Amino acid sequence: MTKTLFEGFDKVSAKEWKQKIQFDLKGADYNEALIYKSFEGIDIKPFYNEEDIVDLKENISHPSSWKNSIKIEVEDAVSGNAKALDAIKKGAESIYFTITKENIDPSVLLSNIPNETTLYVETLFLSPDYISKLNLLAVGSNLSIHLLTDIVGNLAKTGNWFKNLKDDHVAIENIIDKSTNLKSVISVNIDLLQNAGATMIQQLAYGLAHANEYLNHFQNQENNPFSDKAIIFNVAIGGNYFFEIAKLRALRLLWNSLAGEYNMLKKCYIFALPSHRNKTILDYNVNMLRTTTECMSAILGGADTIHNLRYDDIYNLENDFGTRISLNQLLILKNESYFDIVNNPASGSYYIESLTNQLASKALTLFKNIEEAGGYLKQLKSGTIQKKIKESAEKEQELFDNEEIILTGTNKYQNTNEINPEMQKNPFPEKMKRKTLVNPIIRRRLCEKLEKNIL
Repeated sequence: MTKTLFEGFDKVSAKEWKQKIQFDLKGADYNEALIYKSFEGIDIKPFYNEEDIVDLKENISHPSSWKNSIKIEVEDAVSGNAKALDAIKKGAESIYFTITKENIDPSVLLSNIPNETTLYVETLFLSPDYISKLNLLAVGSNLSIHLLTDIVGNLAKTGNWFKNLKDDHVAIENIIDKSTNLKSVISVNIDLLQNAGATMIQQLAYGLAHANEYLNHFQNQENNPFSDKAIIFNVAIGGNYFFEIAKLRALRLLWNSLAGEYNMLKKCYIFALPSHRNKTILDYNVNMLRTTTECMSAILGGADTIHNLRYDDIYNLENDFGTRISLNQLLILKNESYFDIVNNPASGSYYIESLTNQLASKALTLFKNIEEAGGYLKQLKSGTIQKKIKESAEKEQELFDNEEIILTGTNKYQNTNEINPEMQKNPFPEKMKRKTLVNPIIRRRLCEKLEKNIL
């Protein structure tokens, strides 16, 4: 048997590498010169080797394939169905329906949709009767339908329950009873946290604590939705490429750990989409580059389904060109860049494995602190969660203002001859003046202040 190439070299320890680097620095301090202090509080070293992953004890599950998706906000059943069929014809593998009104007929909306198309349905209302109709359709048509219900997420986003705490929980219990043929029922909206400026550690810890509210509620009930159905995490992906890969992998580790404590199904389903937080109006075409790399992070991190943002999503209404471009980006990644060929491609990368472990460890510590303080809902009602996210957002905003976070074409390398796009919707959300039970978590883009001064 011939020897491999690597057998001709002596094994070098991390200590020996560091000594060699220190010698080559000629007196400069190793920690000051080469250790990068990340926004997440994780120090990034100049090199990683197998010694950095010796403490890893659990393999991370990874989907064998991923599906692209198109999101459709449904105002009426006929036009929603037409948009879905057109998207499927153009290559969409799944459809995410956001149903705005209870009078939208699901049988019309889902008419003629192929059985192989996975469907995600989010309703902006709580209605067991409506879900019962969806459930019957799933049986009769053999469609694979995932329901996305998140009453806690609605409280965080709007500041109010749909009705009140008691009625919302009764409604969701009835919804679960009527969802026997749906693939999933409960979702956890983490993308709100990312778009509000939460750190990755906060996103993971708050998302886990958010999910734990549901686990606690249904733990001893017969209609426990987690005994045979996966929970769906909606996750926004930012521009920090390797960290975002590690974030999704850490989420699976954390869910495995939490679900194991409840003796429940360890499968979690990740629905990922690019973040709005780093998207811009200035030099808006760069958004296509941002969304492409963010979708790549989602794929490598192990997302089950990915919905891409239109490059003009923040200032333009839904349009055929922007939607087609967003879908084509995913089709190119799958069919021309072969991002679906290798299973779990990030596994074994010393750097990514180390990041995954550190993110999961720090998030688990924060999660335990939240639970010791009474849980996610209690901290949301007291304003603690909102305060912590605001503090993180302000730190990130300061880095952007000081050009330590660069958005090309916006806070650096601006195009002075750029023609500003015609804006069909307001990219600067106004503060809603209404009475709320808790302070809502507010989405904010990094470049809003700068754009307001220029546009």
